[in-house]
Amino acid sequence: MILSILAASLPLLLFIFAGLFSPGPNVVMLTTSGARFGFRATLPHLMGVPIGTGLLATASVLGVQSILFALPAIEFTIKLISAVWILWFSRKLINASRAKAQNSDRPFTFSQAILFQVVNPKVWAKVARLFLGFSLINLFVCLFWTSARHLLAGYLQRPVIWRIFMTVMAAMMASSAALIFV
Repeated sequence: MILSILAASLPLLLFIFAGLFSPGPNVVMLTTSGARFGFRATLPHLMGVPIGTGLLATASVLGVQSILFALPAIEFTIKLISAVWILWFSRKLINASRAKAQNSDRPFTFSQAILFQVVNPKVWAKVARLFLGFSLINLFVCLFWTSARHLLAGYLQRPVIWRIFMTVMAAMMASSAALIFV
């Protein structure tokens, strides 16, 4: 019985994995945060993403997304606010310095990471039926991308490479804003 449930869920889980693993706002933010602040400092952000994603998927299943689809003006307003916020954050990324410039310069907190999922276009575009599926797969994805710092650490020491890295991350973040309207 468990095997048949798993087999029936496999296409959904693969769809979720592909959607969450590809670069989007969470991947960009976790990768840049891991690179700037390290794995440990990014851990609250990392843990907030899968919880927030799972909660948003659960809310969608419970009808929140249907309500938004029924009220196009509210849906468009939320999409517009989301796109503006993501573009603002992209601008902030492109201007980020390698060293901590200010006391306010820090990774997302656990709560901020959960709340960010409301404006994350990839999460809204891929409504899921399983909180557990989203949360566990997203935890793996978050661990992978946050740990990418260790793969990049040697390269990111040079200011030119750092600027290129942050510009690419900002461009990827900004391009994800278009997914809100798809």
